[in-house]
Amino acid sequence: MATTTSITTTYAGEFAGKYIAAALLSGKTIEDGAIEVKPNVKFKEVIKKVATDSNVIKNATCDFTDTATLTLTERILQPEEFQVNLELCKKDFRSDWEAIAMGYSAFDQLPSNFSDFLIGHVAGLVAEKTEQNIWGGVNANAGEFDGFTVLMAADATVNDAVNTGITSFTSTSILSALENVVSAIPSAVYGKEDLTIFLPTVAYQQYVRALGGFGASGLGAAGIGAQGTQWFNNGNALSFGGIKVQLAPGMPADHIVAGQKSNLYFGTGLLSDHNEVKLLDMADLDGSQNVRVVMRFTAGVQYGIGSDLVLFTLAS
Repeated sequence: MATTTSITTTYAGEFAGKYIAAALLSGKTIEDGAIEVKPNVKFKEVIKKVATDSNVIKNATCDFTDTATLTLTERILQPEEFQVNLELCKKDFRSDWEAIAMGYSAFDQLPSNFSDFLIGHVAGLVAEKTEQNIWGGVNANAGEFDGFTVLMAADATVNDAVNTGITSFTSTSILSALENVVSAIPSAVYGKEDLTIFLPTVAYQQYVRALGGFGASGLGAAGIGAQGTQWFNNGNALSFGGIKVQLAPGMPADHIVAGQKSNLYFGTGLLSDHNEVKLLDMADLDGSQNVRVVMRFTAGVQYGIGSDLVLFTLAS
Protein backbone atom coordinates (compact mmCIF):
# COMPACT_ATOMS: atom_id res chain seq x y z
CA MET A 1 0.00 0.00 0.00
CA ALA A 2 1.47 3.33 -1.07
CA THR A 3 2.38 5.94 1.52
CA THR A 4 -0.44 8.51 1.69
CA THR A 5 0.49 11.50 -0.47
CA SER A 6 -1.30 14.81 -0.05
CA ILE A 7 -0.78 17.36 -2.83
CA THR A 8 -2.36 20.79 -2.61
CA THR A 9 -1.78 22.71 -5.81
CA THR A 10 -3.29 24.74 -8.66
CA TYR A 11 -1.96 23.73 -12.07
CA ALA A 12 -1.67 27.12 -13.75
CA GLY A 13 1.54 27.55 -15.70
CA GLU A 14 4.99 26.04 -15.59
CA PHE A 15 6.53 25.06 -12.29
CA ALA A 16 9.07 27.55 -10.97
CA GLY A 17 11.69 24.81 -10.55
CA LYS A 18 12.34 24.65 -6.81
CA TYR A 19 10.76 22.87 -3.88
CA ILE A 20 11.18 24.31 -0.40
CA ALA A 21 11.37 22.09 2.68
CA ALA A 22 10.83 23.16 6.25
CA ALA A 23 14.07 23.91 8.10
CA LEU A 24 15.58 20.76 9.54
CA LEU A 25 17.87 20.26 12.47
CA SER A 26 21.25 19.47 10.99
CA GLY A 27 23.32 16.65 12.38
CA LYS A 28 25.33 19.34 14.14
CA THR A 29 27.11 17.16 16.70
CA ILE A 30 28.68 15.02 13.98
CA GLU A 31 29.01 17.84 11.45
CA ASP A 32 31.01 19.96 13.93
CA GLY A 33 33.22 17.02 14.92
CA ALA A 34 32.10 17.48 18.53
CA ILE A 35 32.36 13.75 19.31
CA GLU A 36 34.50 10.90 18.00
CA VAL A 37 33.06 9.09 14.97
CA LYS A 38 34.00 5.42 14.64
CA PRO A 39 33.07 4.09 11.18
CA ASN A 40 33.37 0.53 9.86
CA VAL A 41 31.79 -1.04 12.94
CA LYS A 42 30.07 -4.07 11.40
CA PHE A 43 28.63 -5.56 14.59
CA LYS A 44 30.21 -4.24 17.77
CA GLU A 45 33.43 -2.65 18.95
CA VAL A 46 35.03 -2.98 22.38
CA ILE A 47 36.17 0.27 24.01
CA LYS A 48 38.93 -0.61 26.46
CA LYS A 49 39.28 1.39 29.68
CA VAL A 50 42.50 1.45 31.67
CA ALA A 51 42.49 2.36 35.37
CA THR A 52 45.49 2.55 37.72
CA ASP A 53 46.14 3.66 41.27
CA SER A 54 46.15 7.43 41.60
CA ASN A 55 49.83 7.42 42.60
CA VAL A 56 52.06 5.14 40.50
CA ILE A 57 55.28 6.64 41.91
CA LYS A 58 56.83 4.89 44.91
CA ASN A 59 60.16 5.10 46.69
CA ALA A 60 62.96 3.33 44.81
CA THR A 61 64.39 -0.04 45.89
CA CYS A 62 67.00 -2.41 44.47
CA ASP A 63 64.28 -4.82 43.32
CA PHE A 64 61.47 -4.66 40.78
CA THR A 65 58.34 -4.01 42.82
CA ASP A 66 54.90 -3.34 41.43
CA THR A 67 54.07 0.28 42.14
CA ALA A 68 50.42 0.22 41.13
CA THR A 69 47.47 -1.93 40.19
CA LEU A 70 46.33 -1.72 36.58
CA THR A 71 42.74 -2.68 35.76
CA LEU A 72 41.30 -3.18 32.27
CA THR A 73 37.56 -2.91 31.78
CA GLU A 74 35.47 -2.36 28.67
CA ARG A 75 32.34 -0.82 27.23
CA ILE A 76 30.63 -2.06 24.10
CA LEU A 77 29.76 0.17 21.13
CA GLN A 78 27.12 -1.73 19.17
CA PRO A 79 25.35 0.20 16.39
CA GLU A 80 21.78 -0.81 15.62
CA GLU A 81 20.25 -1.26 12.17
CA PHE A 82 17.65 1.21 10.89
CA GLN A 83 15.74 1.74 7.66
CA VAL A 84 13.56 4.23 5.81
CA ASN A 85 10.90 2.82 3.47
CA LEU A 86 8.48 5.08 1.59
CA GLU A 87 6.30 4.39 -1.43
CA LEU A 88 4.73 7.02 -3.68
CA CYS A 89 2.38 6.59 -6.63
CA LYS A 90 3.36 8.57 -9.75
CA LYS A 91 -0.32 9.00 -10.57
CA ASP A 92 -0.58 11.51 -7.71
CA PHE A 93 1.71 13.90 -9.58
CA ARG A 94 -0.07 14.02 -12.95
CA SER A 95 -2.18 17.01 -11.93
CA ASP A 96 0.70 18.76 -10.18
CA TRP A 97 3.05 21.50 -11.39
CA GLU A 98 5.53 19.04 -12.85
CA ALA A 99 3.15 16.90 -14.89
CA ILE A 100 4.93 17.79 -18.15
CA ALA A 101 8.28 16.75 -16.64
CA MET A 102 6.85 13.26 -16.19
CA GLY A 103 6.67 12.77 -19.94
CA TYR A 104 3.67 12.17 -22.21
CA SER A 105 3.88 8.38 -22.12
CA ALA A 106 1.53 6.33 -19.96
CA PHE A 107 4.73 4.97 -18.41
CA ASP A 108 5.33 8.01 -16.21
CA GLN A 109 8.59 9.02 -14.59
CA LEU A 110 8.80 10.80 -11.25
CA PRO A 111 9.68 14.47 -11.92
CA SER A 112 13.47 14.83 -11.72
CA ASN A 113 13.30 18.04 -9.67
CA PHE A 114 11.06 16.34 -7.14
CA SER A 115 13.31 13.26 -7.09
CA ASP A 116 16.29 15.43 -6.19
CA PHE A 117 14.30 17.24 -3.54
CA LEU A 118 12.94 14.02 -2.04
CA ILE A 119 16.41 12.47 -1.77
CA GLY A 120 17.78 15.53 0.04
CA HIS A 121 14.70 15.84 2.23
CA VAL A 122 14.81 12.22 3.42
CA ALA A 123 18.56 12.42 4.08
CA GLY A 124 17.93 15.59 6.09
CA LEU A 125 15.23 13.91 8.17
CA VAL A 126 17.63 11.07 8.96
CA ALA A 127 20.32 13.57 10.02
CA GLU A 128 17.80 15.31 12.27
CA LYS A 129 16.63 12.10 13.94
CA THR A 130 20.20 10.86 14.35
CA GLU A 131 21.15 14.11 16.12
CA GLN A 132 18.23 13.63 18.51
CA ASN A 133 19.10 9.97 19.09
CA ILE A 134 22.75 10.75 19.87
CA TRP A 135 21.74 12.73 22.93
CA GLY A 136 18.27 11.63 24.01
CA GLY A 137 17.29 8.50 22.10
CA VAL A 138 15.57 5.66 23.98
CA ASN A 139 16.24 2.16 22.69
CA ALA A 140 12.72 0.99 23.54
CA ASN A 141 11.28 3.45 20.99
CA ALA A 142 11.13 2.44 17.34
CA GLY A 143 13.84 4.08 15.26
CA GLU A 144 15.95 5.05 18.27
CA PHE A 145 19.04 3.91 20.16
CA ASP A 146 20.01 4.87 23.71
CA GLY A 147 21.53 8.36 23.65
CA PHE A 148 24.23 9.79 25.89
CA THR A 149 21.88 11.34 28.47
CA VAL A 150 19.99 8.05 28.83
CA LEU A 151 23.19 6.03 29.22
CA MET A 152 24.67 8.53 31.66
CA ALA A 153 21.55 8.76 33.82
CA ALA A 154 21.71 5.00 34.36
CA ASP A 155 25.44 5.00 35.20
CA ALA A 156 26.34 5.59 38.86
CA THR A 157 29.95 6.43 37.93
CA VAL A 158 28.92 9.56 36.01
CA ASN A 159 29.26 12.78 38.01
CA ASP A 160 25.88 14.39 38.67
CA ALA A 161 26.17 18.18 38.84
CA VAL A 162 24.43 19.77 41.82
CA ASN A 163 21.11 21.41 40.97
CA THR A 164 20.18 24.19 43.38
CA GLY A 165 16.48 24.17 42.50
CA ILE A 166 16.82 25.25 38.85
CA THR A 167 13.64 24.20 37.03
CA SER A 168 14.17 25.96 33.69
CA PHE A 169 16.94 27.61 31.72
CA THR A 170 16.75 31.41 31.73
CA SER A 171 19.34 34.10 31.03
CA THR A 172 20.04 34.15 34.77
CA SER A 173 19.70 30.47 35.77
CA ILE A 174 21.92 29.24 32.94
CA LEU A 175 24.92 30.86 34.59
CA SER A 176 24.27 29.07 37.88
CA ALA A 177 23.74 25.79 36.02
CA LEU A 178 27.03 26.16 34.14
CA GLU A 179 28.87 26.99 37.36
CA ASN A 180 27.52 23.78 38.91
CA VAL A 181 28.56 21.78 35.84
CA VAL A 182 32.12 23.13 35.93
CA SER A 183 32.35 22.47 39.67
CA ALA A 184 31.49 18.81 39.05
CA ILE A 185 34.19 18.27 36.40
CA PRO A 186 36.92 15.98 37.83
CA SER A 187 40.28 17.68 38.35
CA ALA A 188 41.96 15.12 36.09
CA VAL A 189 39.71 16.19 33.22
CA TYR A 190 39.58 19.92 33.84
CA GLY A 191 41.99 21.71 31.53
CA LYS A 192 42.03 19.01 28.85
CA GLU A 193 42.14 20.49 25.36
CA ASP A 194 39.04 18.68 24.10
CA LEU A 195 36.90 19.26 27.21
CA THR A 196 33.48 20.53 26.08
CA ILE A 197 30.19 21.62 27.63
CA PHE A 198 27.25 20.48 25.47
CA LEU A 199 24.07 22.58 25.69
CA PRO A 200 20.57 21.92 24.32
CA THR A 201 19.15 24.67 22.12
CA VAL A 202 17.12 26.39 24.86
CA ALA A 203 20.12 26.57 27.22
CA TYR A 204 22.41 27.78 24.42
CA GLN A 205 19.92 30.54 23.55
CA GLN A 206 19.73 31.69 27.15
CA TYR A 207 23.52 31.72 27.50
CA VAL A 208 23.76 33.94 24.41
CA ARG A 209 21.15 36.24 25.97
CA ALA A 210 23.07 36.32 29.25
CA LEU A 211 26.25 37.37 27.45
CA GLY A 212 24.26 40.01 25.61
CA GLY A 213 23.42 41.75 28.87
CA PHE A 214 20.32 39.90 30.03
CA GLY A 215 22.12 37.90 32.70
CA ALA A 216 23.36 38.58 36.18
CA SER A 217 26.77 38.05 37.80
CA GLY A 218 28.03 41.49 36.84
CA LEU A 219 27.62 41.08 33.08
CA GLY A 220 25.91 44.44 32.81
CA ALA A 221 23.19 45.57 30.40
CA ALA A 222 25.66 46.39 27.63
CA GLY A 223 26.81 42.80 27.27
CA ILE A 224 29.93 41.57 25.47
CA GLY A 225 31.97 44.42 23.98
CA ALA A 226 29.18 46.84 24.95
CA GLN A 227 27.21 45.54 21.92
CA GLY A 228 24.13 44.39 23.80
CA THR A 229 22.00 41.93 21.85
CA GLN A 230 24.00 42.58 18.66
CA TRP A 231 27.16 40.86 19.83
CA PHE A 232 26.33 37.33 18.61
CA ASN A 233 26.34 36.45 14.90
CA ASN A 234 26.25 32.63 15.11
CA GLY A 235 29.90 32.56 14.20
CA ASN A 236 31.22 33.29 17.67
CA ALA A 237 32.83 30.41 19.51
CA LEU A 238 31.34 30.32 23.00
CA SER A 239 33.13 29.26 26.16
CA PHE A 240 32.48 29.26 29.89
CA GLY A 241 35.33 29.46 32.35
CA GLY A 242 37.75 28.69 29.55
CA ILE A 243 35.82 25.56 28.47
CA LYS A 244 34.36 25.29 24.96
CA VAL A 245 30.56 25.46 24.78
CA GLN A 246 28.97 23.38 21.99
CA LEU A 247 25.38 23.59 20.74
CA ALA A 248 23.78 20.13 20.69
CA PRO A 249 20.34 20.61 19.05
CA GLY A 250 19.33 17.01 19.65
CA MET A 251 19.88 17.09 23.41
CA PRO A 252 16.76 16.97 25.60
CA ALA A 253 15.92 20.45 26.87
CA ASP A 254 16.40 19.50 30.54
CA HIS A 255 20.05 18.38 30.39
CA ILE A 256 23.61 19.66 30.12
CA VAL A 257 26.57 17.35 29.49
CA ALA A 258 30.28 18.01 29.98
CA GLY A 259 33.10 15.75 28.88
CA GLN A 260 35.97 15.22 26.51
CA LYS A 261 35.31 14.76 22.83
CA SER A 262 37.68 11.79 22.92
CA ASN A 263 35.43 10.07 25.49
CA LEU A 264 32.23 10.24 23.43
CA TYR A 265 31.76 7.92 20.46
CA PHE A 266 29.31 7.58 17.57
CA GLY A 267 29.55 4.25 15.78
CA THR A 268 28.27 3.22 12.37
CA GLY A 269 29.01 0.85 9.52
CA LEU A 270 29.65 3.16 6.56
CA LEU A 271 29.28 6.92 6.93
CA SER A 272 28.12 7.06 3.31
CA ASP A 273 25.04 4.99 4.25
CA HIS A 274 23.67 8.06 6.04
CA ASN A 275 23.72 10.01 2.75
CA GLU A 276 22.59 7.27 0.38
CA VAL A 277 18.91 7.42 -0.52
CA LYS A 278 17.76 4.98 -3.20
CA LEU A 279 14.81 5.79 -5.47
CA LEU A 280 13.42 2.62 -7.05
CA ASP A 281 10.94 2.88 -9.94
CA MET A 282 8.86 -0.29 -9.62
CA ALA A 283 7.37 -0.12 -13.14
CA ASP A 284 9.91 -2.52 -14.66
CA LEU A 285 9.71 -4.89 -11.69
CA ASP A 286 6.00 -5.33 -10.94
CA GLY A 287 4.26 -3.15 -13.52
CA SER A 288 3.00 -0.72 -10.88
CA GLN A 289 3.18 3.07 -10.91
CA ASN A 290 4.91 3.17 -7.55
CA VAL A 291 8.28 4.64 -6.64
CA ARG A 292 10.03 3.39 -3.50
CA VAL A 293 12.40 5.40 -1.33
CA VAL A 294 14.88 3.26 0.61
CA MET A 295 17.60 3.96 3.17
CA ARG A 296 19.49 1.50 5.38
CA PHE A 297 22.14 2.39 7.93
CA THR A 298 23.48 1.59 11.39
CA ALA A 299 24.05 3.95 14.31
CA GLY A 300 24.77 3.93 18.03
CA VAL A 301 26.69 5.81 20.73
CA GLN A 302 28.83 4.93 23.72
CA TYR A 303 31.29 6.62 26.04
CA GLY A 304 34.51 5.29 27.49
CA ILE A 305 34.90 6.44 31.09
CA GLY A 306 31.75 7.49 32.94
CA SER A 307 33.64 9.02 35.87
CA ASP A 308 35.12 11.61 33.48
CA LEU A 309 31.67 12.89 32.47
CA VAL A 310 29.23 15.32 34.06
CA LEU A 311 25.44 15.29 33.72
CA PHE A 312 23.21 18.18 34.81
CA THR A 313 19.44 17.69 35.00
CA LEU A 314 16.77 20.33 35.62
CA ALA A 315 14.77 19.90 38.80
CA SER A 316 11.22 18.67 38.23
